[in-house]
Amino acid sequence: MKTLRIRTFTIFCFFFILLLPWIFFVTSHYMETKTFSFTKSQPQNETLQRQLTEMIHLIETGSDKWMDPNWQNQLHKELRKAKMDVAILSEYGQEIYRSNPERRGALSSTERFSIIEHGHLLGRVILYLPKSNTVQMISIFSGLLLAFFVVGVEMRRFLLKPLENMSVAARQIAAGEWDVQLPLSRITEITEVRDGFEVMVKGLQKSYRKQVELEEERRFVIAAVAHDLRTPLFALRGYLDGLEQGIAQSPEKITKYVAVCKEKSAQLDRLVEDLFTFTKMEYWETKLNNKAVDLKLILRKSIDSLSPLAWQKHISISNHAADDCIISGDTHLLERAMNNLLDNAVRHTPSNGEIVVQCYKDGNKVKFTIRDTGPGFSSEELQQVFEPLYRGEESRNRSTGGSGLGLTISQRIIKRHGGELAAGNHPEGGAMLTGWIPVANPN
Repeated sequence: MKTLRIRTFTIFCFFFILLLPWIFFVTSHYMETKTFSFTKSQPQNETLQRQLTEMIHLIETGSDKWMDPNWQNQLHKELRKAKMDVAILSEYGQEIYRSNPERRGALSSTERFSIIEHGHLLGRVILYLPKSNTVQMISIFSGLLLAFFVVGVEMRRFLLKPLENMSVAARQIAAGEWDVQLPLSRITEITEVRDGFEVMVKGLQKSYRKQVELEEERRFVIAAVAHDLRTPLFALRGYLDGLEQGIAQSPEKITKYVAVCKEKSAQLDRLVEDLFTFTKMEYWETKLNNKAVDLKLILRKSIDSLSPLAWQKHISISNHAADDCIISGDTHLLERAMNNLLDNAVRHTPSNGEIVVQCYKDGNKVKFTIRDTGPGFSSEELQQVFEPLYRGEESRNRSTGGSGLGLTISQRIIKRHGGELAAGNHPEGGAMLTGWIPVANPN
């Protein structure tokens, strides 16, 4: 849709206001002239007819005195009384006398006749009849009113109405109605404001939806983690009550009770740490403490920290990491991510299973894979494995100690480092987590 600048529109309106009254004036004068020409043998009223007859008679009878100043003065007085003017021309078209040199316009009503005596042309006479400005003034005023009316209607259509509709749309958006129809206009400035307003609305809508999603996720995380905390807390309280009340009397039973309490407290510590890290990655825009680190060393530390748990389940962890896996990142967060990935693999790998860790450089990326010999992911799990607090059917038992945040945290840490993390299944069976992080830029 073509648009006009508001100053161009204003110039058009101003030109129209000036042009329309002039058209009305010219049209009315033309119609008046035509009417008078049609009825010039029958003057409009008796007074004008009488004055016209007397003036013609005076000029005809004084044809021999046209050059006489006294006669010209007398004619001038009579013309002033009749509010007329005259131009007398010779037979050759030369001007003999003109009562009013300024009155030459073609817009004046005239009466033209020739003076002939004994068949000889003495001269030609042009009588300028009295002008009535009433019709012209009415036509000018009418044209001006019509011009203002048309300009007012068009200004409301092109300027005021779109602004009013935009104001209504702004109030609707403020009330929470996002699906509003913004008005169209042929004025460029209003169209630009509309486009900017539309971009702002889309941005606000996107921000609002994101805020709603974050709020829903926050409530969900708090409710789910609170639910997860209840199980170890309930068990911990039960065993502590048993110790306090003397239910565990033998050293073996006391040792068992204490071991369970330590296990549940460790489980609580993992849950709280997962919740803290998840909240930090989701809501804190903290700057990463980036420095050049070797991903091979980070994987080695994570494997060492999980070796006791793997040893208890008789799980072997093999590490195949190259020597040039240098990346730029936050060492603490990367260790946290790799610990979560390996912990997930250890918890879901059955006894006497195997976990294979690989790390190598591929172009400008450092890729890593963690494969286990567990049951792998189902099709449903592959779609939701990185969602917060999601647990597969095989891991819903609280005895595994998982919070459902480990893979989510790992993925977000790796994404913050500019990489990606994906879940899949190995062709020979078992789950396989594959990821990459950009190599460190040499300085």
